[in-house]
Amino acid sequence: MGATLAAIQRFPVKSMTGESLESVTLTAGDLLPGDRQFALAHGSTQFDATAPKYLTPAHFVVLKKQERLAQLAVRYNPDSQELTIERKGRQVCRGKIADALGRTIIAQFFADFLGPTGRGLPRLITADNHHFCDIPSRRLSLLNLASVTDLERVLRQPIDPRRFRANLWIAGLAPWEEKTWIGKQVTLGAVTLKVDAAIQRCPATNVDPDSAVRDVNIPLALRRGFGHVNMGVYVEVLSTGSIRRGDSFLPPA
Repeated sequence: MGATLAAIQRFPVKSMTGESLESVTLTAGDLLPGDRQFALAHGSTQFDATAPKYLTPAHFVVLKKQERLAQLAVRYNPDSQELTIERKGRQVCRGKIADALGRTIIAQFFADFLGPTGRGLPRLITADNHHFCDIPSRRLSLLNLASVTDLERVLRQPIDPRRFRANLWIAGLAPWEEKTWIGKQVTLGAVTLKVDAAIQRCPATNVDPDSAVRDVNIPLALRRGFGHVNMGVYVEVLSTGSIRRGDSFLPPA
């Protein structure tokens, strides 16, 4: 049996737990729809939603600094424009992003949940046709599950793939096979992707997605075990089409 798409993950709010999708339509040159559509900005962050520009992660409340964010699961309904926040399976906040009252409710929740950050009260920001990914380019992240398994061998403990916050999880490959794909094209279902670069991992991966505890040093383990801090690759969507969990994945010939 060949390689297949094991999971599709979308992260509506930067640095928070994502959603699992059964299928999605990808558009050439764009992100996975709805991915990193919102971000929790520091109160001191300057952002103009009418003329949005790329901002580095330092402008936001992020997982590598605030591990408590891992406790929150987020769902966004584009039809109702409602953002729902859950903690341990229980809804703790819901607000309509299009309404000033809804944005205020969400901002107040985060202010109470996080407490003082030293950079003003956090606020949820968004803008039309804009994203809050770690890189300015519109790319998806792809994770080879066999490489995660090889990291488990080095660490001698299980590692949840959710730590790496990747959009596409691929099963059935050889460990670290993705290192040879840079600059080449791969096929996922009926969609063609171009592999751009390896993803260098930061301390955000040290946070367990269930306990929200920093329980292992992933970048250090990668460097000691493999001589690099990479896990996964960025890919550009070259052709428009739908993908579904279980679709075949073809690496470069």
